[in-house]
Parts: sequence; structure tokens; C-alpha cells
Amino acid sequence: MLDRLDIRGFTWWENVKGRGSETGEPRMGTHTWPEMNSALITIIPDEKLSVLLEKVKKLDEVHEEVGVKAFVWEISQVI
Repeated sequence: MLDRLDIRGFTWWENVKGRGSETGEPRMGTHTWPEMNSALITIIPDEKLSVLLEKVKKLDEVHEEVGVKAFVWEISQVI
């Protein structure tokens, strides 16, 4: 998805523990909750934001059980 949107820079963490805030099952890497999450962060220009959010929303609608989410933070400076 990032390649198709020409978003080059990102950091991706695998094996992230957590639980969704509404209906998400825990993902803890344990015997009881064996699955794990992953997380990705990217900093993009404002003009790419709405397109990326639209794609993430569509991905979540197709895979509701996975719980694909996007969070937006305003970045005031990058050095």
C-alpha cells in the first residue's frame, strides 16, 4: 500500500502486544492469547493523508477481525 501511494519512509515493529479499545481481543503472544500485533509509523505530507486513511479504512472493512487502525499525529518539526 505504501509503495502504491509513493510513501517511502516508515518504521515497522513486529510482535507488538496490545488489545483493541472496543472489540479487540488481546494479542499477547501467550498460551491464552497467542496472536501478536504489528505497528507501522510513517511521516507523510498533508496531501497524502486523506488517501492513506481511505485505504486503511477499506482494508479494515475487508478484514474486520484483524482490526486495522490508523492514528494521526501532527508533526511540527523533523530534523
